Amino acid sequence: MFEGIELAFARLFTWDAALGLFIGVVGGMIIGALPGLSATMGIALLIPITYGMDPTAAILMLAAIYTSAVYGGSISAILIHTPGTPSSAATCLDGYPMTQKGESLHAIGLSTTASVIGGVISSIALLLIAPPLARLSLKFGSAEYFLIAIFGLTLIASLAGDSMIKGLLAGAFGLVCGLVGFSPDGYARFTFGYIPILGGIQLIPAMIGLFSISQVMIQAEERGKTSSNEKVEAKIAGRFLPPAKEFVGLIPLILECSVVGVFIGILPGAGGDIASWVGLNLAKNQSKHPEQFGTGIPAGVAAPEAANNAVTGGALIPLLTLGIPGSSTAAVLLGGLTIHGLQPGFELFTKHADITYAVIIGFLCANILMGLVGWAVGKYLTKVSKVPIPLLIPCIAMLSILGSYAASRNIADVYIAVIFGLIGFFMRKYGVPVAPIVLAMILGPMADSHMYQGIIQANTISFVQYLFTRPLSIFFMVLIILALFAPLLSKVISKAYQKKNGKMADAAEDI
Repeated sequence: MFEGIELAFARLFTWDAALGLFIGVVGGMIIGALPGLSATMGIALLIPITYGMDPTAAILMLAAIYTSAVYGGSISAILIHTPGTPSSAATCLDGYPMTQKGESLHAIGLSTTASVIGGVISSIALLLIAPPLARLSLKFGSAEYFLIAIFGLTLIASLAGDSMIKGLLAGAFGLVCGLVGFSPDGYARFTFGYIPILGGIQLIPAMIGLFSISQVMIQAEERGKTSSNEKVEAKIAGRFLPPAKEFVGLIPLILECSVVGVFIGILPGAGGDIASWVGLNLAKNQSKHPEQFGTGIPAGVAAPEAANNAVTGGALIPLLTLGIPGSSTAAVLLGGLTIHGLQPGFELFTKHADITYAVIIGFLCANILMGLVGWAVGKYLTKVSKVPIPLLIPCIAMLSILGSYAASRNIADVYIAVIFGLIGFFMRKYGVPVAPIVLAMILGPMADSHMYQGIIQANTISFVQYLFTRPLSIFFMVLIILALFAPLLSKVISKAYQKKNGKMADAAEDI
């Protein structure tokens, strides 16, 4: 581990890595502050740009976008009562009332400080937990990797949104798309004689279509409606840094919410939106005056912001060690790792240790830099949310088309991006989630190839019998069964927290 860290510093302190880090932090904050956009869309859009970059700078930039976009969403939530990302919805409840009381700078300062602390704690957790967990993957064979892929596919249920049927249909479509091309034994599948897809449907243009082009179509359709582009002027006032006495009193709450956020991030299917509501509920339960929440108090901003930024580092732990993306953003990040030839697991911490530890340490630096940039320009980022949609739409469309072509310089990828954009548009229009498609396209081929290898290794017994002869395989089968019930439990918890805070949310909307 320490040897890998030493090598990591040599990679980290280069102009490429520093530039990737800075672009990721600033770009992520802008993406987060733009209502309607998300970290997932930002990463999907910028992955093609990383194709010719050094792997360290590329992955570091994508990871920085992830954490800073979560923070960026709080700025528009506080100043104009419009959360830039779903993770910032809970911040609206007390953040916007603080703005109305003339304490907007104070709220942004609290959000920035809490987000940095949450992000730093999650980075330290990533550095301490990921390497030991990666060593465990040394004991994995084809059977275990097959079950890990199946376990990942069970997360489709947690990404399905309100309709399980629609989520499963999206996952099934993703599986079919992931299996296009040559099978492990050399037969062409689902190609219909079209030569450009013999090697499979490329992940990058598919992701760009599903997340970016479809979003452009949605924005174009809603152009005439009142949306996030509504002219709202926020009065920038108050002191930025919280008073020392107030900050010291909030430290225990921020630390507790950060630790909770890390564990929620590790859990597949849970995300920043759930973490922010859990953090807000923790703050209310510990407060002597819970009735004040929703009227604009510091704890109502600090708690959810610490929790949702702590999720980012926690989500990277199962992603880097086991290749399990627990959310759409993590799934897109996995795609970014894959195109740079980096497969999650033990090799990521041995053969590619210099890159991996550089990214982890750089992720820690990204959270610190996020704080510095936030303290400097955070109050001005709300102006980003006022960019006219007619100007934004063609810019994103152009970047999407260029990005899909630049990945492999194949015009067929542009067609794929446009086709998946249309598919994504109609799916979103009718409430079908697109994230399960990406998850299935990544994990489907993994399950396919490892099942084929496992059948060969099983030799004289059936593959199912072979699974039951390996203790780790049995463990993962139990995990899969538990994961099938996780979405139900997650929804119950989420609804409980939102119901508990419902009255305050209504009060904040009335304000």
